[in-house]
Amino acid sequence: MRKLVAGILAHVDAGKTTLSEALLYRGGSIRKLGRVDHRNAFLDTDTMERQRGITIFSKQAVLSLETVEVSLLDTPGHVDFSAEAERVLRVLDCAILVISGADGVQAHTRTLWRLLERYGVPVFLFVNKMDLASADRASLLTSLKEKLDSGCTDFSLPPEALAEEAAVCDEAVLERYLETGEVPEAEMAGLIRERKLFPCLFGSALKLEGVDEFLAALERYAPVRQYPPEFGARVFKIARDSQGTRLTYLKITGGTLRVKDLLTNRRPGMAEEGIWSEKADQIRIYSGAKFRAVEEAPAGTVAAVTGLSRTRPGDGLGFEDAWA
Repeated sequence: MRKLVAGILAHVDAGKTTLSEALLYRGGSIRKLGRVDHRNAFLDTDTMERQRGITIFSKQAVLSLETVEVSLLDTPGHVDFSAEAERVLRVLDCAILVISGADGVQAHTRTLWRLLERYGVPVFLFVNKMDLASADRASLLTSLKEKLDSGCTDFSLPPEALAEEAAVCDEAVLERYLETGEVPEAEMAGLIRERKLFPCLFGSALKLEGVDEFLAALERYAPVRQYPPEFGARVFKIARDSQGTRLTYLKITGGTLRVKDLLTNRRPGMAEEGIWSEKADQIRIYSGAKFRAVEEAPAGTVAAVTGLSRTRPGDGLGFEDAWA
């Protein structure tokens, strides 16, 4: 099964956590929908998050679709915790940007968009709260094109109209479209991967409207990376579990990580006093507050590793260099 790491981002109160719950519910990962205002959201596991009703720390959930296993990384929407969100961007295959249908593109939305552009992350947009009377689909789409990118495209259009909209995002694709009248699915996925085309879907996460269509588009068009056989990983978060055990969250970007593998930050030319080598004691795959321990994790996996005492966010392991 293909692996996809997707981050979910939004301006505060756009309904990001509600959409996360809806995606996990419709994908079969949870049996009951939680809510922020009920303080039982699946990914808001920290006591402070439940008290304040906002996401403070990035979290992970695993969502298995028919052909793709999605590691969904939920990020803080409040500007005060944007550094936590930015660290996650470095390990994403694509992002899910949630827009409030009632409020449209807000200041922090544009900040997130610039960060996604900086790190070259493909983006799928879910325009939420379309059940509200103030939400106007046509004007919202116009605003997305003007304030974010002209490649923002309504993916609920009929196939012929969608192909036409996608074709104008790239000159070479347009030439082929004028000859054949088609834009193949693989070519459309390529435009998304190159950040020339940005799928927009509309709905209401609270009412589960448009959620199935969004999941279908994500599975169909999301870019899935090809990884080298050599081991590599990027560290994006350090945390502790309820027992105080230090956790190193990383995305494996090549090869396979196995329990008891020796990991090191050694690089040519490094001073010996700065070098460390430690074993991966346990590999955990988290989904909400719970995890399963695995003996090995292939490329494309997001995991929490115990036994590492000197890792820091931004560290590169294996062939990966540390982030600048």
